[in-house]
Amino acid sequence: MNGARKPEILAIGEPMVEFNQSGGHGSRAYLQGFGGDTSNFAIAAARQGADSAYFTRLGDDIYGQMLRDLWAREGVDASTVVSDPDAFTGIYFVTHGKNGHEFSFYRTGSAASRMQPSQLPLELLRGARVLHLSGISFAISATAADTCYAAIEAAQAAGVMVSFDTNLRLRLWSKDRARGVMTDVIGLADICLPSYDDIVVITGLTDPNALVDFCLERGARIVALKLGAEGAIVADKDQRIRLAPHPCDPVDATGAGDAFGGAFVARLLAGDDLATAGRYATVAAALSTEGYGAVEPIPTAAEVRRALEGEQQ
Repeated sequence: MNGARKPEILAIGEPMVEFNQSGGHGSRAYLQGFGGDTSNFAIAAARQGADSAYFTRLGDDIYGQMLRDLWAREGVDASTVVSDPDAFTGIYFVTHGKNGHEFSFYRTGSAASRMQPSQLPLELLRGARVLHLSGISFAISATAADTCYAAIEAAQAAGVMVSFDTNLRLRLWSKDRARGVMTDVIGLADICLPSYDDIVVITGLTDPNALVDFCLERGARIVALKLGAEGAIVADKDQRIRLAPHPCDPVDATGAGDAFGGAFVARLLAGDDLATAGRYATVAAALSTEGYGAVEPIPTAAEVRRALEGEQQ
């Protein structure tokens, strides 16, 4: 990111180093990459041309340095990220089998889970246009949840939009707590980015339009319901657009929803209308499934544009 410019997007959460099984089911080969939903989001937005920044805590270890190097390469401002000498940077493994991809996380007690409201980069936050959080940002610890709520309060006071992706992980918290917090935060969000499976668990509803209604009725201004292989629905109080999936050859869906969210918000900030931003994000998410890992396959703006042109031919 150009140091003379303030970030448009500040994302907060837990980044992780990823080891992704790359040789198919049963393979002993793992590709080292990166993950963490809000970090993926910030990188996806940056690859589409948005100025992104990230806040978290990292262990003072090799994995933390790897993440700092990643953000430097991607142009994501990590100048306010805190190093914690008494904790570690989280890692996770992705394996692939008949039921799709499965995750094994090693994050309990991680540096990110030790973030505190007093550590928030308030100047950076107040100068941004969008604050982005996820369900995981709230779920990793009580102090992380407090930090996220404090960030929302500061954002709203400064006129900064709030973006929220559900990203439900029931290994991190109970269904009842997840339901309570997520329903609350959906009502505080300007841009809500739920995944279908997540929001079904939270609401008990199954009809996609009813799920969109749920978010809008609670106060979200814009909703982008991610439907995986079925595409997406984008909506506000005045319009609702069903977006068909973009044809692709998927091998790994890790991080596809994050790629969608980062691309969608980046294009909204660039001035696209709801339908245009939604179509762009749907294509970006599809392209991100054509390689292994959460970050490496995220497409650039040029790659998304070429795919969009191909749709029109």
